[in-house]
Amino acid sequence: MDEFKTCNLDYFPENILIDVLSYLSVRELVRAGRVCKRWRRLVKDQRLWRLVDLTAWKGVTSRILWVLLRQYLGCGLRCLRLRGLLLSARGGIFLSESWLKALSTKCPRLRKLYLLHADLRGLPSCQLLPPTLQVLELRGCELPPGFFNQSLPSEPAGPQERGETTSNVGAQQQGRNQAGKGLASPSGIAIERLVLNNVPSFTDQHLQSLTSWQRLSRLELRDTFRVTANGLRSSAAKDTGSGVEGLSRLKFLEIGITGRQGYQLQMASLGLGAGWLGLEELSLGGKEVGPGLLCASRLKDLHRLCLWACTLSEMQILRSCRMLRELRLLEFSEVFFQPRQCPPGGEGEGGGEEEREGGEAVGEEGDNDDNKKLDVNDPIPSLRRSLAVLLPRCTLVFTNCSVQINSD
Repeated sequence: MDEFKTCNLDYFPENILIDVLSYLSVRELVRAGRVCKRWRRLVKDQRLWRLVDLTAWKGVTSRILWVLLRQYLGCGLRCLRLRGLLLSARGGIFLSESWLKALSTKCPRLRKLYLLHADLRGLPSCQLLPPTLQVLELRGCELPPGFFNQSLPSEPAGPQERGETTSNVGAQQQGRNQAGKGLASPSGIAIERLVLNNVPSFTDQHLQSLTSWQRLSRLELRDTFRVTANGLRSSAAKDTGSGVEGLSRLKFLEIGITGRQGYQLQMASLGLGAGWLGLEELSLGGKEVGPGLLCASRLKDLHRLCLWACTLSEMQILRSCRMLRELRLLEFSEVFFQPRQCPPGGEGEGGGEEEREGGEAVGEEGDNDDNKKLDVNDPIPSLRRSLAVLLPRCTLVFTNCSVQINSD
């Protein structure tokens, strides 16, 4: 027993100590590095700095960011989450061009950047961000007008520069080979997923600038109130005869408006009515669900549809899904379903017949249920039966859904 009483942390292997330190926050980790030289060396281990979350550390200034970058952050960093000073009483510059350049040099493996309440109006372009970024998420940030512009510097060659073109052929060929291998070019933007959550300064001009991004495949627009149907229509991928223009590589699009009651509804999802080539997944939320369902039938390549945080009626869903024969997954998340106001055969074109056919197909399984209890994940059994007839190859998913029952 005396041996265990004298035992302390010095007897533990370094791997175990690093696992213990991994449960600390960034602020606690920096404080732990001041205990002794051994702990300081352990704290600087790059396994502890793969995911850095500074959103809970309020009041992080540019000086603190420089200290973290010079002493702790390195090649092990994969994901960085920062909270800006947009809502702080101090204000001041948060992200500078020099710090972003140093971050790109010292952290060449950074893949994801999350910015919360950051004022980015001091940065002329997003090309100052690390070129290795694949995911960029902005929440509650302020953007300058041309933040998403991708400018490729090209100057006309003078008489003296023309003689050097032959010597640059090898370099150009090497650059093409690197591009073919999937490496990010120094002047291009390699971001594949862009998430904008409650960014009021994001407009149709920013959306149009995204068409120059060559690798953008996922775009999530949540509470972006200034995006209109015309802006979405002009950015959609379409065949113009000379080629596909717009966001041609986009596979996933999310549009949702859930906050700010009383604002002027733009109905940006109406822009989907012009069609969108190559769009396979669509997610609609809040007040954009109704207009989006009206235009979803124009999306010929759509295979997955997700509806969330809205109120829908069974007839509204059936009418919208009649034209979505190629749908493979239909997901409802936190949806309030309105009950039918009339008998099954009283409204719609053959709605009662389809429901009866669906009931015959799934009726054998329903008869085996004890006391015919409603499943929590299946709030409207009739909706599932009707959709099984309309979309036989589609999988239905219900998550946290409920049925509205009127007091009458």
